[in-house]
Amino acid sequence: MSPTRKPAAGSYEAFLAEAFGTGTESIRGIDVRIPTDVPLAMETRLKDLHDSEAEDDLHELVALLFGEDVFSRWIDNGMGVLEFKTVLAWGMAHAAGAGVTFMEAFDLVRAEEASEGKAPSGQNRQARRAAQKKPSTRTGGRSARTSAASTASRRKTSPA
Repeated sequence: MSPTRKPAAGSYEAFLAEAFGTGTESIRGIDVRIPTDVPLAMETRLKDLHDSEAEDDLHELVALLFGEDVFSRWIDNGMGVLEFKTVLAWGMAHAAGAGVTFMEAFDLVRAEEASEGKAPSGQNRQARRAAQKKPSTRTGGRSARTSAASTASRRKTSPA
């Protein structure tokens, strides 16, 4: 479908535009089509590349969702890791039919990082260490006695 030509009434392109929309969003100065469905190729590639951290694989997945060379252009325009995760979560949510805002996608990413035990991006090492320390429970008093029944070993009898 040509960007300057309006789809003919009743055509498949007209159906796609009506059913899935034709909206775009500018992300880091790059206009991308708002995903409205998960591409079939992406569904299988996500399973294949689940644990991959290779940059080429990221290029491929972003191209399937947002278009060719978008990932490289975002990198060139200064996109960070947390920002990328947020945009990817936003795009995948839209592709799955859930129209979330960027802030909602950001909150989802932060919650996911927290549940994985990762320190939220943007915190420095000292802040992470301070957050991990638990307050001391030391009171200065003696510990409670542990019962002998729970700590005693069984006495073995000799065969003689």
